[in-house]
This record gives sequence, C-alpha cells and structure tokens, in this order.
Amino acid sequence: MNAPLLPVVRLMPKADARAIRHGFPWVYVNDLVTDRRTKAIEPGAVAILEDAERTPMALVAVNPDSRIIVRVLDRDLNAVIDEGWFAARLSKALAHRERIFAEPFYRLIHAEADGLPGVVIDRFGDTAVVQPNAAWADVRIDMLVAALQKVTGVSTVIMNGAGRARGLEGLSEEIKVAAGEAPTAPISVPMNGAIYMADVMGGQKTGLFYDQRPNHAFGQMLSKDATVLDVFSHVGGFSLAALAGGAASALAVDGSAPALALATKGAEAMGVADRFATRQGDAFDTLAKLNEEGAQFDVVVCDPPAFAPSRKVLETGLRAYERVAKMAAPLVKEGGYLVLCSCSHAAELSKFRNASARGIGRAGRSAQIIHTGYAGPDHPLMPQLAESGYLKSVFFRL
Repeated sequence: MNAPLLPVVRLMPKADARAIRHGFPWVYVNDLVTDRRTKAIEPGAVAILEDAERTPMALVAVNPDSRIIVRVLDRDLNAVIDEGWFAARLSKALAHRERIFAEPFYRLIHAEADGLPGVVIDRFGDTAVVQPNAAWADVRIDMLVAALQKVTGVSTVIMNGAGRARGLEGLSEEIKVAAGEAPTAPISVPMNGAIYMADVMGGQKTGLFYDQRPNHAFGQMLSKDATVLDVFSHVGGFSLAALAGGAASALAVDGSAPALALATKGAEAMGVADRFATRQGDAFDTLAKLNEEGAQFDVVVCDPPAFAPSRKVLETGLRAYERVAKMAAPLVKEGGYLVLCSCSHAAELSKFRNASARGIGRAGRSAQIIHTGYAGPDHPLMPQLAESGYLKSVFFRL
C-alpha cells in the first residue's frame, strides 16, 4: 500500500530560501504562501516545503495557528516521522550526554539544536520530563514517549505541557504522567557537589534548571570561606553550589515558598543547613531591605526570570536588569563579586552587559568583568538560530 501523499507548502518569492537551505529551521507566517489549503492543514501535520520556484526543500511540520508556521524536521524528503525516527534523534543526543556526564542528570533534548524542534527533555535519573512546546510533537507525544523509554530505559515520563511557548503554538496547558508513576517525593539531583531537590510535577519548568551548571561551578571558585547572597534562587542554584564549594554562609531569596522549602531540603541533604538561610519575598523589595539593613556579602548573585522574553519588551527588560544591578551592587563588599544573569534571548550579551554595567555605575561602584558564562554543553546551540543561545552570566569584581 502506498504511503499517503503529504501536503505541500511554499515559500513566498520574498522569503530567504537560502537561509532555510543553510540550516535555519523556521519559516514565519509572513514568508509562507498561506492560501486556503495551507490554512486548512491540521496543526502539527507533516508537509513538504518548496521554495518559490516549487523546488522541494525539506520535510516540515506545519502549524497555521503559530507565527512560526513551519518548523524543519528533516532534510531527507523521504524520511518517515515515526518511533524509529524519534529514537534515532534521541540516541544521538544521549550519546553526547553520556560522554560528558557520569550520572544521568542533564538536559537530554534541547529543541532545534538536537533535531527535535520545540521539544525539551530533562532527565532526572529514572525519570524524564518532556515539554512538547510545538504542535507537531504534542500530537505525537505517545510516539515520542515510547522512543524515549526505549532509548534511555527511564521508567517514568512526565509530560509538562505548561508555559508561554505552548500558548504561542495554540496548545493547551497540561501536566500529566505519560508513562510509569508520578514520583511521590522530590527527586534528589547531584550537581557540582551539591544536592538539589527537583519537584517534577509542580515546580517551575521541568523542576530544575540544568543550564546554569557551569556557572554554578565557576561561582564555587569565588565562594570558599565567603558569605553569599543568592537572589531569585529558585531551589538554591548558586547558593547550594557555593556551600558545596566551602562558602561560610549562604542566603537564598525567592518569591516562591515551595522553592525555598526545596532549597532547604537540599541543604539538609548536604549537611550544610547550619550555614544556609532563606528569605521569602519579592526580590526587589528584599534587595531594598537588605540595603536598608546595611548588609554586605562577598558574593552576590542575581539570576532573575526572563525580563525580556521578546523584542517587544526588550527596552523594558533592559531597564529591569539595570535596576537589579543598581540595587545589588551596594550589597557587595569591596573586592567582592557580583554575578548577574539573563535568560532572555532577546537581550543579547552586549545589551545585557551594558545594562548591568550602567546599573553598577549608577550605584557608585566600579567593576571588572572577570568571566562570562553560558549554558552547559547539554544545552547545545544551533548556529543558525540565535534564540537557542539565551543564557548569559556575567561575573563582575567590584
């Protein structure tokens, strides 16, 4: 029996077909011919992409409900998007992670850079959390989960269908157990000598941020015998790493009481609870209160959520990053360190670094940049897609 013919979608004459041929993985809605037939394609369906001269270019996923209407899946026009196809992509990704990490705690799939557009998979030992943030993966979640279990051997898979990215794809929010049984307690995650507690069912994103791993490690070098302030700490990212590196004390600040409770559990599991404290509340309010109290620390880290998630709010976001730097700088002892982070892909490094430097200057402090850090090697970058390089951490000495 012959396979059904795939629908065909075509680039507009003004579209940059060379970018697609050279590896760019997306087509925006204003670069595609959106006639009645294209608009009628089911979100997530596979199609053949042609250039304006009707030359076939790639096998793609189509979502007429998204601004990113086309995502490139495979350059092989004869590829079949089945469980075996998923398994091949997962196997390639797994081989890289197993080479660089001794234990199975890492980001296994980093979307386009690992050949699965819009898909994020974080692994927590025998449990994996999948975020199918694109329609094509959402409608094939069972296929993806089956391949994931076959390739990695994990017994539990959680589907985390929450977040802004799914809304942009016209997808609903849902968190469910896709295979196995939901963990009854937070999962202990060893990283940089620290122990983190990941709530994979109710925490932020997948339950833990693996991307800062190398920056936590660099911060450890600065933290021996130091007093450390970790603002926007989540489950204790920088503060627990600092304690594992010999910090004298660490104070974690976050707006989420459940996140701070998990951070405390991590400190207890590490045996450093006597050197660890938390303050729950708005980060800006807490920074203001610490300044009023005249508090100072050897190392201050601010790792906020994305203040500039899109170019539309870039200037507002940069002002927020400047404000963080201005409020945090006075809390750093002379000769101490200020670590400022951004996970906003719209705020590229030079803009973020300049905003941070302005804030430090407005606080009356002078600074050296001693290190710039990025996401770890389990968060590979797709060279043609700037958005995959979202994280930057700038280490200042004041």
